[in-house]
Amino acid sequence: MKRWRIAGINFDHMHMGDLLQMVADHPAAEIVGICDKAPDRMSPARQKLNIPADRIYTDYRRCVEQSKPDVVILCPATARHADWVERIAPLGVHVLMEKPFAASLKDADRMIAAMKSSGKQLAINWPLRWYPTHVTTKRLIDEGAIGEVTEVHYYDGNRGPMRHLADKQEVSEAEASHRKQESWFYRRSEGGGSLQDYLGYGVTLGTWFHSGRAPIDVTCIVDRPIGLEVDEHSVTVARYDRGLSKFETRWGAFTDPWTHQPQPKCGFVIVGAAGTISSYDYEKTIRLQTRENPQGIELPIDTLQPPNRNPIEYFLSRLEQDRPTDGPISPAMCRIGQLIVDAAAKSAEERRTVSLVA
Repeated sequence: MKRWRIAGINFDHMHMGDLLQMVADHPAAEIVGICDKAPDRMSPARQKLNIPADRIYTDYRRCVEQSKPDVVILCPATARHADWVERIAPLGVHVLMEKPFAASLKDADRMIAAMKSSGKQLAINWPLRWYPTHVTTKRLIDEGAIGEVTEVHYYDGNRGPMRHLADKQEVSEAEASHRKQESWFYRRSEGGGSLQDYLGYGVTLGTWFHSGRAPIDVTCIVDRPIGLEVDEHSVTVARYDRGLSKFETRWGAFTDPWTHQPQPKCGFVIVGAAGTISSYDYEKTIRLQTRENPQGIELPIDTLQPPNRNPIEYFLSRLEQDRPTDGPISPAMCRIGQLIVDAAAKSAEERRTVSLVA
């Protein structure tokens, strides 16, 4: 494998630190530059990963032109995803965009068009894609363990995006409240809100579990607390040609799932024609129910193997082989997810069921 040069540009989302750590841990990759207009936002990653001063930039164009990356990781606010891809694509690099895909289907299509013109690949990272529970579930679905999928039930979120930093570092409730007033996560114009933050996870992986099928229509309701311009809780019901699926997003869960699973548990329950699977975030087993074992059995999760353990090694492997991405990382499947997110947002705003139009 060649030595891959990677730059991280725009630190709006705290996941940039996690992704850069994956680059640092990859034996065939190096961080050649990081860039943000606010230098202090880069300080934690710079210090933790010992990034030299001559690889720190505040101008994205200079960062790309001088560091000459093969791949750029982008972590901007949701509403700025399309703008940033259109800035970076002409510079001739591959792009890994941290979730969600975009603020709208129109923006998603702008991103796809910009990368198509550049001749480089675009990938969208959904961290849930790399959870062993969900990977194991997809394997069992593909093997026919529960027959054709008829329902996907999803509940996910955490105590809120202001309660933690990169690497899940916790902050106090008082500090979180202060940060809440300044954060793009709570600005509607920036693509904030639990629906925009978490629904894409559920419906994109849900599309994966549904073998690429899209629903017929979508109904969504949100809870927008007094004093906030974005929601902290949403429930979306998607009607498919074979049943209903439900996707629920929550900022304000009782606990964070990576420390203690809240109730309801974060993750998925999949119903098929011949069985069911419960697949919860961070757990060590999944529960499989079939006609042969209606009482249900606990199964150990798969141990993920290279190059399918995280988005960096997966994307670099695909680039090395000159192969497109697939599943929830691919723009094609993410576009179906974006269709559903757009329909849900419109449904919540207009308080009606919305048909899906491709």
